[in-house]
Amino acid sequence: MGKIIAIANQKGGVGKTTTCINLAAALGVLEKKILLIDADPQANATSGMGIEIDGIEIGTYQVLEHTIIAKEAIIPTNSPNVDLIPAHIDLVAIEIELVDKEDREYMLKKAVANIKNDYDYILIDCAPSLGLITLNSLVAADSVIIPIQCEYFALEGLGKLLNTIKSIQNIHNAQLDIEGLLLTMFDSRLRLSNQVVDEVRKHFSSMVFDTIIRRNTRLGEAPSYGETIIAYDATSKGAINYLNLAQELLKKNS
Repeated sequence: MGKIIAIANQKGGVGKTTTCINLAAALGVLEKKILLIDADPQANATSGMGIEIDGIEIGTYQVLEHTIIAKEAIIPTNSPNVDLIPAHIDLVAIEIELVDKEDREYMLKKAVANIKNDYDYILIDCAPSLGLITLNSLVAADSVIIPIQCEYFALEGLGKLLNTIKSIQNIHNAQLDIEGLLLTMFDSRLRLSNQVVDEVRKHFSSMVFDTIIRRNTRLGEAPSYGETIIAYDATSKGAINYLNLAQELLKKNS
């Protein structure tokens, strides 16, 4: 049975989408069948996988609306073993459209139920908010990866996210687990980066992935070419970091 992992943090710019597309690519290279669901109206995961957003006619919006079945929204990507349910800016409207619907928190969970067993892992790229789309993603997920930027405000808002996860566990999804906290944008030259790593490891110990994603120019360049870091520069530090993360995830779930 496939495992659904949401990549979530209501703070923007912490490396959610970068993690989502590159972890998907790394797992694909390790011969796992992956579905990436873009649940962010900014659609950066879609463009980051090399898909032209303006050409998207069906995607996450229609899946959440239940006007189509999830299988109809799946498109292949250039990344080996990775499929995608793309997003478009029209996904913004879904927050308003779902608000009056019964079981509005369960729309994504119901939609992906029929395709869960077609994949080893389904990764959901969440929006930088705790709105209804992110709530749907966390209710549908088996676990959540929380990227944490190695900078001054790293832990700001983390408590709020953990409280949200706890309330989802209590009300909607008792099985929701924290897959791990992922330290991103680490710069070993900065004392602050090292301090953040020490603080997070001290407070959350076993919840933190051993793998740390380092600041890497190639990692920042890859999305502008519509490529994952594996395709763009497989020998870069960024590619090696995400391959290590994929291996750590597989080992944890073996």
